[in-house]
Parts: sequence; C-alpha cells; structure tokens
Amino acid sequence: MFFDFYVTGIYMAFFIIAFLAAAIRILREYQRAVIFTLGRFSGIKGPGLIILIPFIQQMVRVDLRTVVLDVPTQDVISHDNVSVHVNAVVYFRVIDPQKAIIQVEDFYDATSQLAQTTLRSVLGGHELDEMLAEREKLNRDIQEILDKQTDAWGIKISNVEIKHIDLDESMVRAMAKQAEAERERRAKVINAKGELEASENILLAAQKLSENDLGIQLRYLQTMSDISNDKSSTLIFPFPIDFAKMFKSGAKE
Repeated sequence: MFFDFYVTGIYMAFFIIAFLAAAIRILREYQRAVIFTLGRFSGIKGPGLIILIPFIQQMVRVDLRTVVLDVPTQDVISHDNVSVHVNAVVYFRVIDPQKAIIQVEDFYDATSQLAQTTLRSVLGGHELDEMLAEREKLNRDIQEILDKQTDAWGIKISNVEIKHIDLDESMVRAMAKQAEAERERRAKVINAKGELEASENILLAAQKLSENDLGIQLRYLQTMSDISNDKSSTLIFPFPIDFAKMFKSGAKE
C-alpha cells in the first residue's frame, strides 16, 4: 500500500515538473514571444516570465536586436555594359514580431534574397563611374527600396553599405590607361594655357615698348649687357640706326 502511494507520488511530481517545464518560459529583454492558441494568433508576450497552456498554446521566439546580413557577392552588369562583382552588408531589425512570423515564412532568408535582387537591380541601372563615385547615394537608394518592401513583414532596414566593387583585370588595365590619358590631356591643356598667357604678355610688352623709342633702346642695351656676361665666345651686335641718329643730333648741337 505504501509502495503504491510512493509510486503515485513520484508520478505526480514528475507530471507537475513536466507541466511547469512546458508552461513556463523566460524571455530576455530583447526577445518577444508570438503566442498561438490552437493554431490561432492570440498575442505577443515578453520579456520576462510568461506562462503557456501546455498542448494548447505554442510560442515562437523573435529576436528584436539589429541583425547584420552579409549579402553574397553578386555579378552585376552596369548600364554601360561593364561586368563587376559587388557585395554588401544590410542592417535590419524586427519591429513587428506578429508580421515577421505570420506574413513571411522565414523573414531572414526572405530579406537576404530581396537584398540580393535589389542590389543587382539598382546597380544595373547605373554606369561604372557612378558606382565608384556615388556609393553613398546608391546605399540610400537600396535602403529605401528594401525598407519599403520589407515593411509588410514588420522589418525595418536601418542601413545598407556596399563593401566592395571588384573589376576584372582587363577592365582595371583599361581604366589605368584611361586615367593616364586623362592626366596627359590635362597636362597639355595646362601647358597650352601657359603658352597662351605668355604670348599675350609678350605681345602686350611689345606694344608698350613700340609706343616709346627710348624704351626700345633701353631694352636693346639691357639685352647686350645680359649677353656680354658670357665670355666664352665673340659676339657682333648690329648698331641700331636710331642710336646713330641720336649721336648725329648730339654732334650738331
């Protein structure tokens, strides 16, 4: 008799422990529980201690922290028909646990697939130069598109960052040649502008000197003085007619 009572007590204790284990759940601060009662949505609970009715209620845990989603490398054809390899990272979090569980089967995988297709679609509409120079703008465009489409899933896209844009080796060489040609073109343009300015200044100086005969003579004497400093050769200078006229006029006086 006592043995039967002892065994019954053990069974009752085991049943109570099993019942409590199935009924009691503890959720952390960043977790929420989506509760289903007989298969129907009945509410969201947490964080802290929650109690379920065993075999009647089930729950699905949802993490509300920001998730870092690494978008695999995508092959993208730019608008100017250049093949590039692009990968990115997406930061998102669940803001509505009910939608995240009910409206989509696997919100993480769905967001990943959507990010890949959106990345290809957005970058494919831009030329290579825009991809390399306007990365911040492309990040914002991708984020806005993803955020609008994932809103129905209760997901908020907080940030999108394009990590790498890799080019084929042949394209890298072509871009290097293009950059070198551009630098040479700019150097020639700068040199041509310098020569133009110099010629304009020389012409202006000649016009100023032509207005005064004495100025021309002084310039002639200065040139002779500069050349005479070189003693390695013998130089013969033509004698200006204007100088002869000056000497004649001086002799007559």
